[in-house]
Amino acid sequence: MKRGKKYLEAASKIEKAKAYSLDEAVKLVKEIKTAKFDESVELVLRLNLDTKKADQQLRGATVLPNGIGKTKKVLVIARGAKATEAKDAGADYVGDTDMIDKIANENWFDFDTMIATPDMMPALGKIGRVLGPKGLMPNPKTGTVTMDIAKAVSDVKKGRVEYRTDSFGNVAVIVGKTSFDADKLVENINSFVSLINKTKPSTVKGKYILNISISSTMGPGVKIDTTNFEN
Repeated sequence: MKRGKKYLEAASKIEKAKAYSLDEAVKLVKEIKTAKFDESVELVLRLNLDTKKADQQLRGATVLPNGIGKTKKVLVIARGAKATEAKDAGADYVGDTDMIDKIANENWFDFDTMIATPDMMPALGKIGRVLGPKGLMPNPKTGTVTMDIAKAVSDVKKGRVEYRTDSFGNVAVIVGKTSFDADKLVENINSFVSLINKTKPSTVKGKYILNISISSTMGPGVKIDTTNFEN
């Protein structure tokens, strides 16, 4: 892949063979950002997982201490009192089969997260092939299929992030913006890595976290020393 001049200039400031401390890595990512817009900061972990085994396929969601610097639009699929609860909690869109039909017929996706009550899942199943590839299908593991609609909406608005391992055992999440104070990025990263450590499958042997890196949206990755996070 051909890289631009700014990217190459940023990459030249990184010692390729070095695994930085968390504080150093965050400081460096903030320093070498190149875009004029407020770039997101992405954290990537490579884990010692065999994702062919069901118990080693991690998936979930968490609210980071300092949010991620983006307010997400929330669609809630619910009826009756739960629909009212969603509106009161600050959901951007609320409906039931009318919203499902809107997605199916108009290819409408003006939202970032969908939350649904369990009774609406059979109806949502009809558009599962549309929602699934976009990562929008509600799932109990991520807290988006729930009867506690108010909490789910509140968590998303506070900066909840969803995560799941890919086929190679990698987990990638947004942990904030380059405009964040360094200590807030550090706190978010520590919080997420701590969660991943706690969800280590009992069947995993040997070193669990193999590699950690962070980067800005347009910038190169900075490797972090994994011993920063060993229990």
